[in-house]
Amino acid sequence: MTTQAAAEHRFSFLRIAIALQTLTIFLQAVSAGLLLTTSYGETLHSAGARVMYGASMLYVLAAVLAWKPGGGPARPIVHATGFLVLASVQVVLGIAHVPSVHLPLGVLMFGLSLVALVKR
Repeated sequence: MTTQAAAEHRFSFLRIAIALQTLTIFLQAVSAGLLLTTSYGETLHSAGARVMYGASMLYVLAAVLAWKPGGGPARPIVHATGFLVLASVQVVLGIAHVPSVHLPLGVLMFGLSLVALVKR
């Protein structure tokens, strides 16, 4: 019974990590709007990018912890790694100032993160 409780705890950590990632991606959309309308928007968007990337790394860690010690499926690791790759591409596109790909990719990431959250 203790192992099952530990596995459920890790799965809840995974759900929290996905929720945090979803929230940070949403806040990036808000800060993108501020980027276009205020003088401090660029600072917020830049800081938010770092937080969003950290949240994506936390998602990978949570997926690994839910799988290996928790005995859960390995599929969330693939999803989390995919998000980390998308986040990496997103950061590169943002630094390179390629909004024609950066913005739609952000919308896609938010949608995929919501789907992952609902499925978890």
